[in-house]
Amino acid sequence: MEIARKLAILADAAKYDASCASSGAAPRHSLGGRGIGSTEGMGICHSYTPDGRCVSLLKVLLTNFCTYDCLYCVNRVSSNVPRARFSTDEVVALTLDFYRRNCIEGLFLSSGIIRSPDYTMEQVVEVARALREDHDFRGYIHLKTIPEASTELLERAGRYADRLSINVELPTEQGLASLAPEKNAPGIRRTMARMRLHIDDAREAAQAAAPTAMPGRAKAAPAPPPRFAPAGQSTQMIVGADGADDRAILASSARLYGAYRLRRVYYSAFSPIQDASSRLPLAAPPLLREHRLYQADWLMRYYGFAHDEIVPAASGMLSLQYDPKLAWALANRHAFPVDLNRAPRERMLRVPGLGVRTVDRLLQARCYRRLRTGDLAAARVSLPKVLPFVVLADHSPGQTLDAARLEQRLARPPVQGDLFAAAPYSGQPAASAGGAMAMQPSGALA
Repeated sequence: MEIARKLAILADAAKYDASCASSGAAPRHSLGGRGIGSTEGMGICHSYTPDGRCVSLLKVLLTNFCTYDCLYCVNRVSSNVPRARFSTDEVVALTLDFYRRNCIEGLFLSSGIIRSPDYTMEQVVEVARALREDHDFRGYIHLKTIPEASTELLERAGRYADRLSINVELPTEQGLASLAPEKNAPGIRRTMARMRLHIDDAREAAQAAAPTAMPGRAKAAPAPPPRFAPAGQSTQMIVGADGADDRAILASSARLYGAYRLRRVYYSAFSPIQDASSRLPLAAPPLLREHRLYQADWLMRYYGFAHDEIVPAASGMLSLQYDPKLAWALANRHAFPVDLNRAPRERMLRVPGLGVRTVDRLLQARCYRRLRTGDLAAARVSLPKVLPFVVLADHSPGQTLDAARLEQRLARPPVQGDLFAAAPYSGQPAASAGGAMAMQPSGALA
């Protein structure tokens, strides 16, 4: 089979995996004529699928042959799809060729399970090894790991890859047992635990090897310890393939963050596949549900929210009408208004419309003056969203917070953004450079 045909099949087969961000990689470059590639700048280049998803290139499978029969997977053994397989040399050559053409900045490599987990993992690791050692490739490499692969292979993968990931696939063990009976949830968790130990050991070794300068002596320069997946590990969950609600999904994410220190949990809305099992839903869940889960995940990671307070216990589902932070504020009006001139940081972070960077800048600004409405306008926040929940030197929400029409006024139907439209800002124009705070787009999570 021609390389171009293989690439068409195996790149298309990899498009459903969303966990491909290149953040957190160790900075490397090839300035001075040594090596090829860089992890600086924009990271992996991006493309877009017809349904609007953003995918990263070179994002490809080593093969879409697979001995497993996961019902939700288009590459399952019983699926009637064209099959292809790259050799390790072909993937290496494609990666280098695409980089030299300025199409990509790195590689995202996964694979179906062939022969055995160890055989498959060995092939995946060999691609990364050849790029690093034979071609001195310094770009970003993300490898999907096989849960049942040996510890030695996982250690080798971590030495060559910037990030490792293993997909938990579904948020509950019951869902995994029902739709992917050949996969083992405890085995996946054991692999995550092993990777966490390797990552923690590598970080501790790096800290211990940091040179310490003594007065009157030259700085020590010990050899750096071997790095292990410096960008950490991530995972992905399929949303809407089983009966798990948003509360169960976020509870599973919270456990993964706490137990294995994952860098990211990715959420991928289930896409109906050909020749699907009757146990799968006939229609895909709304993509807005996937978006709301990402927003809720952000609240857990950066805003101090617990997973069980974001989703209403009665329904178990996130609101599609309001973003999770605004929905929480409307359901907990007793916690407002928040006096932005007196409240601690953790309370300010719960105000709808205020992001982390905006809150930090407001905290700095109030050291010198009392905050007023103009300061929020200068920060380019959405004033109609923020003002009903805050007290300022020149503003009090009064009865607005308790108004029955507040929810209707804050509700806005979701609108697909225009790629070439100007970023929508609300409020007054930015203040002069002498007293203005940095701008924050209204599209940022707040």
